[in-house]
Amino acid sequence: MENSLPLDKTIHLKYTIKVENKPFYELVSACLDKVISLVGLVISIPILVIIALAIKLEDRGPIFYKQERLGKDGKVFWMYKIRSMKIDAEKNGAQWADQGDRRITSVGRFIRRTRLDEVPQLLNILIGQMSLIGPRPERPELTLKFYGEHPEFVNRLIIKPGLTGWAQVNGGYDITSAEKIVFDIYYVKNRSVKLDFRIVLKTIQVIFSGNGAR
Repeated sequence: MENSLPLDKTIHLKYTIKVENKPFYELVSACLDKVISLVGLVISIPILVIIALAIKLEDRGPIFYKQERLGKDGKVFWMYKIRSMKIDAEKNGAQWADQGDRRITSVGRFIRRTRLDEVPQLLNILIGQMSLIGPRPERPELTLKFYGEHPEFVNRLIIKPGLTGWAQVNGGYDITSAEKIVFDIYYVKNRSVKLDFRIVLKTIQVIFSGNGAR
């Protein structure tokens, strides 16, 4: 299957794996995505208000921000997050967060450790750009970089990206891009209601432990 990534130019890439058609799983997943994202957005409003006040008290900067990410079949979409870094954090270009990254604000460290900065992505899920479970959506420029190092990286785009995923609960930022691919492709090939439930349970453990956060 040929895939077009709308980066700075159109780049044609080719999947090296095939995904098994799973109608029942797809239906259950789609229904849960809609219900859980809607309920999650409603009940998270009080928490978001508190976080918003904390951010404004710290540096008076914007509360939310958006980034271009690649979704299924390389389609670019805006992914929403709560701002956890300083306003000029990416003046030198896109980069992964490092351990102890000085660009992260005090409030940002807390919301990144607890994953609260990801709550606005429930909106991305509600409108169908993301799923609750799947490979984390990557930025176009970083996808191009990783694709150059590991051509199989493009296979992550064969399904919708997720709010959490198999790679996130098995290391998150603490694993390399090569290791990330292994976990993500495993999920792509083996996705099921049982595996998704397992990922949800491990995600809860990660949130309370703070493992893999930066």
